[in-house]
Amino acid sequence: MNGERLVIGIDIGTSGARAVAMAEDGTVAATGAAKLSTHSDDHRDPVGWWKAMQAALAETLAAIDRQAVVALAIDGTSGTMLPVDRTGAPRAVPMMYNDPVADRAALDAVAAHAPRESAAHGATSGLAKLLAFQSLPGVFRVIHQADWLAGHFTGLYDVSDENNALKTGYDPVSRSWPDWMEKTGARIDLLPAVLPAGAPVATIGSAAAEAFGLSHEVVIVAGTTDGCASFLATGADQPGDGVSALGTTLTVKLISDRPLFAPEYGLYSHRIGDMWLAGGASNSGGVVLAAHFSPERIAALSEAIDPAVDTGLDYYPLPKPGERFPIADPDFAPRMSPRPADDATFLKAIFEGIAGVEHLAYQRLAALGGPVLSSLRSVGGGAKNAAWTEIRRRKLDVPFLPVLSEEAAAGTARLALSGARKAGAL
Repeated sequence: MNGERLVIGIDIGTSGARAVAMAEDGTVAATGAAKLSTHSDDHRDPVGWWKAMQAALAETLAAIDRQAVVALAIDGTSGTMLPVDRTGAPRAVPMMYNDPVADRAALDAVAAHAPRESAAHGATSGLAKLLAFQSLPGVFRVIHQADWLAGHFTGLYDVSDENNALKTGYDPVSRSWPDWMEKTGARIDLLPAVLPAGAPVATIGSAAAEAFGLSHEVVIVAGTTDGCASFLATGADQPGDGVSALGTTLTVKLISDRPLFAPEYGLYSHRIGDMWLAGGASNSGGVVLAAHFSPERIAALSEAIDPAVDTGLDYYPLPKPGERFPIADPDFAPRMSPRPADDATFLKAIFEGIAGVEHLAYQRLAALGGPVLSSLRSVGGGAKNAAWTEIRRRKLDVPFLPVLSEEAAAGTARLALSGARKAGAL
């Protein structure tokens, strides 16, 4: 193929679909988006997922040369699963990432046999959902959201990726569905084959190629979860690269050269290429700021903050007792006193406190066997506050690097680039 070649990354989130066309050098050539609510009244409706994805993809393709596309990958919400027949037709309403399984016997079976470091524990895990779906009539496979959508391009509804499979019990170290799963009563034969994220799956099927006006040589690439895709979108790709998400809560993720598992912190690792993506989530974050100040007030007070001088206050900001990471203690008490009379000083002390939690979080990852933080990228609303950023920069004392994108679809496009190169399409 002559001229510029492109890949497509597609993200299916909780409210809509987004697509990104990306060139070989990482430049975004076009984007498209569609709301799920436009195509279905029910966020659990797979037809609605597919229609929203079609709309986002169609908008993207309309802005580029369709024949320049050489690969495509899809990410989905982690833990969203559905049972399908051989043609890919759903056999029941899917269970979303946050839908719990109510069968106590199934949950007890997983708790009894899953290793403590497995991500398959809990009522919302993929393994619990397999146990809930496997006895339905006509079930050929129980698969993940991204698997099902990718199957529309290949005709294969029995292939997944290592990231989506993690919460279903997949062992990313041995790269297999482990033997202990059968002891839970799970039918392993109903689970998909698993490929590394970014591995070529198959060339596009004729029907999909013709429907979207794509070349019949387009490679469909194994995708990932929405969370992993968001991390990859930032451009972080080396051990020691960290990404902090400063949203309602504080989430930290780090690329490691070895897997990290610490269930007491809710910490497990996704395998991406030869690297591992480990992370944890604190209960601190923007939720604490919102309890005291409006966004407008935070913006105004931030103008009065001198980030170069410490307040001397030692806060551990939490909305209520209980912390997950970097301290695992359901009774851990917030520390937010004394409160200064000056609101700007109080806000500054909260900023310093959350920065302290962030610093401790990366120290914890290193103590658990990960690399020392060497660079940081920041996403989320809090990353836009200049005073807070300077406070964090002093506390963490590593280079703060620009984020290439906050679009999960851009991260999935990067996987598509990887798969296209492995398939010889680039």
